[in-house]
Amino acid sequence: MRLQDRLAAFFRARYQLGGLIEFTSHKTVPLHRHTIWYYWGGATLLLIGVQIASGLLLLLYYRPSAETAFESVRFLMTRVEFGWLVRSVHAWAANLAIFSAMVHLASTFFLKAYRPPRELTWVSGVCLLFLLMGFGFTGYLLPWNTLAFFATKVGTEIAGVVPYVGPLTQTLLRGGSDVGDLTLTRFFWLHIAVLPVGLLALMGLHLFMIQLQGMSKPLSVKDERSIPFFPNFFLRDLLVWVIVLGVILGLAVYWPATLGDKADPFAPTPVGIQPEWYFLWMFQTLKLIPGHLFGIEGELIAVASTTAAAGLLVLVPWLDQPARRGRSHWMVWAAGVLAMAYVIGTTGYAVWTSAHP
Repeated sequence: MRLQDRLAAFFRARYQLGGLIEFTSHKTVPLHRHTIWYYWGGATLLLIGVQIASGLLLLLYYRPSAETAFESVRFLMTRVEFGWLVRSVHAWAANLAIFSAMVHLASTFFLKAYRPPRELTWVSGVCLLFLLMGFGFTGYLLPWNTLAFFATKVGTEIAGVVPYVGPLTQTLLRGGSDVGDLTLTRFFWLHIAVLPVGLLALMGLHLFMIQLQGMSKPLSVKDERSIPFFPNFFLRDLLVWVIVLGVILGLAVYWPATLGDKADPFAPTPVGIQPEWYFLWMFQTLKLIPGHLFGIEGELIAVASTTAAAGLLVLVPWLDQPARRGRSHWMVWAAGVLAMAYVIGTTGYAVWTSAHP
C-alpha cells in the first residue's frame, strides 16, 4: 500500500470526515459572466493571512514604547536579514487587503448579493471592512515616526468632536490628554490582540454563512450552469492567490516601505499631513465643510454624516425591500453609485492636491 493510502486510511479510521468530504464534493459555484467577482473574496482572505504571518514576524523585533518603537523598526529594516522585505510586505498587504475588501463589497452591492436570505452575510462583510480599516488606523502609529504621530493626533482629535461620548472616546484612545507613550501601547494591543480576536471571529462567521447558503447569483443571470468548487474553482482561486502574492512581492521590492524621522511630540505639525488613502475621503470631507454651518460645528457635521453613511451601508439589505423593489431598488442603486463616485472623487482630488501643492 502506498504511503498516501496508508495516511488516508489512518485518518479515516480515527476521524469521521465523511460529511465534510461529501459536502466538498457537492459544493458548486455558479458560472456566468460575473463569476470573476467571486475571486475578490478569496484574495481578501489571502491578504489577511499574509498580514497575520508577516505581523507575527515583525513582533519578534518590535518594542512598543515611545523610546524604543522607532529604533526597533529601524533595526529590523537595516540590520535584520530581509527585515525590510517583511515590513514592506506587511505594509503593502495591509493596503491591498482594504482595497480588495472594498472591491469585494462593491461587487456584492451591485450584484445584489445582499438580498434575502443573505442579509447577515452582508452585515458581517461590512463589519469586516470596518475592522480592516481599524487595523490600518491602529497600525499606522506603531513605527512612531513623524507622519504617523501627527496623523494619529489629527485622527483622535476628530473622534473628540462627537458630543458627550467624543471626549471619553478620545481619552480612551490616547490614554490621556495627548498622543504619547500610553497611546502607542493601547494602539499596539488593539492591533495585535483586540482587533485580531474580533477579525477571526467575524471572518469565521462570514465564511460559515457563505458555506451554508452558497454563493449568490445575480437576478439578471438565468443560466443554471455551475462548476465544482473542488478542484475546479479551488485551482482557479489558487492561481489568483499566486498572482496576488506576486503583486505583493513586486510592490515590496520595487517600492519598499520607508520609515522617515522619529516622532517629536514638541515639534510643530508638518504642513500637508494626511491620513492613509482609505481615510482620505473623510479627511477631504472635513476640509469641504465650512467651520460652522447652520450654527453647528463643521467637524461635527462631517463626523455625523460619515457615521450615518456607515449605518446606511450596514442597513442596505433592509433599505432595498423586495416588496417595493421597483422604487427602492433604483434609489439604493443610485445612492451606491453617488457614494462610490464621491469616495473615489474626493480621494483622487486629495492625492492630486498633495502631489501638486
